[in-house]
Amino acid sequence: QVQLVESGGGLVQAGGSLRLSCTASGRAFSSYDIGWFRQSPGKERDFVAAIRWSGLYTTYAASVKGRFTISRDNAESTVYLQMNSLKPEDTAVYYCAGGNFPAWPRIRPNDYYSWGQGTQVTVSS
Repeated sequence: QVQLVESGGGLVQAGGSLRLSCTASGRAFSSYDIGWFRQSPGKERDFVAAIRWSGLYTTYAASVKGRFTISRDNAESTVYLQMNSLKPEDTAVYYCAGGNFPAWPRIRPNDYYSWGQGTQVTVSS
């Protein structure tokens, strides 16, 4: 099992940028697809972006496409989420999640079985 820890959240003004990191422990990380999800109070956990274990394939939610970029460094056991042009509606707790999947992509939270504790992102208007 892979343990995941998010970092990099914080408070930023609209139009600003943040980079989130998801750092893993465990040898299986390089075989894991990693997804980013977010959840606001009273709302469901929504898919944001995902990256294949190889790093060769990525997919994004329509609401963040063109503004967010997911990448990974398997040597550092880390996945990044670069968030640009942030909007107040991006405010949420952001979670990274992992799994070893034969098929791609996986965008449902219930597909993933390793989760981090989350990091708060707040975008002020």
